[in-house]
Amino acid sequence: MGKSSWRMPSMLPLALVAMAGIIIIAGGTIRILDAGESCPDWPKCFGKYTFVISEEEQEAFWEEFPEHEDSRGIEHRYTVLEIFSEWIHRLLAAIIAIPVLINFLMVYKMREKYGQKVVNTSIAVGILLILQAAAGAVTVVYDNVDWSVALHLSMATIFTATIVYQYLQMKVVEGSNWSFIKTSKSFLQSSKKRFYGSGAAVFILMILGAWVSSTAGGNYNQACSIGFPDGWPACRGSLLPNLKGEPGVIVQMVHRFGAVIVGALLVINANKMRLKVSEFAVAKVWANVLDFVTGFWILNVAVGGSYIIFANDGDFPEWLSLLHLVIGVSAAITGLLGIMFHKIASDALTVAGDSGVEEDE
Repeated sequence: MGKSSWRMPSMLPLALVAMAGIIIIAGGTIRILDAGESCPDWPKCFGKYTFVISEEEQEAFWEEFPEHEDSRGIEHRYTVLEIFSEWIHRLLAAIIAIPVLINFLMVYKMREKYGQKVVNTSIAVGILLILQAAAGAVTVVYDNVDWSVALHLSMATIFTATIVYQYLQMKVVEGSNWSFIKTSKSFLQSSKKRFYGSGAAVFILMILGAWVSSTAGGNYNQACSIGFPDGWPACRGSLLPNLKGEPGVIVQMVHRFGAVIVGALLVINANKMRLKVSEFAVAKVWANVLDFVTGFWILNVAVGGSYIIFANDGDFPEWLSLLHLVIGVSAAITGLLGIMFHKIASDALTVAGDSGVEEDE
């Protein structure tokens, strides 16, 4: 009898995926609390390793280190909750380094079974964690400037997706008989552009969303007004508002038009993939991946619109902002999952000498 799936080595990267998801949610919580600058230095927080920093201690820190002044100025004081949100995010990012190291040591020790490709992926996971930590430091140094926030979220998503890829690689070696592996070279060749294009599109849209949410300190969220229909789906009461001299409106409309373009691409690719699945008689999971990505996009459009519609005199339902982030990241990772499926199936055909079978289980 083989080991229970819960006792297989592949469970470690799966646990890492869960930890990475928690860290992303913690980062999103910082955003909705508007606490991204609540720890002005790095890796310490107001010169300490604790989150309980009194207003007096904050004042003393600013007097000693005025060069750390953030966008709110040295007169601003942060609450314990705001500081805690940033502090716990950093702590979780540090803690995950331990299982990431164990993950590498484990697959390196078992490299004869899992192969060099899995070892290389585990190394990539470690490198991406270091780069992610560096991106976090950059956001602190540059006071959460929009491009740094987009970089931070992008690195977090790539880090998480790479762990998912390692999990899939290991499960294949462990004998998982997933239907997507059993496909044909002709199908993979004809579908490659659709999977890679869809994955890239939703990833770019996620980056664009991070840029919008952080530009001008996040104050452009009300650039198109609020409520239905003036704030959404219209912008200031018009589907094509005047952009002249209105940077906030420009940012909003770039995001909205980007979402429309990506959505159209996803719908077309998902429909084409269903036809190809039938044509080549391969597993339906190939079409399901793009259907899920498209579903996430539709759901996120509704959540993003609700964020504007249900705002009240500048008071936005920030929990919807967090949900918008989570769904956006989920869409990006699912889009990348299609690319992972394609790569793993292609590798399997190469190993088998291009003797894949066309079947639909």
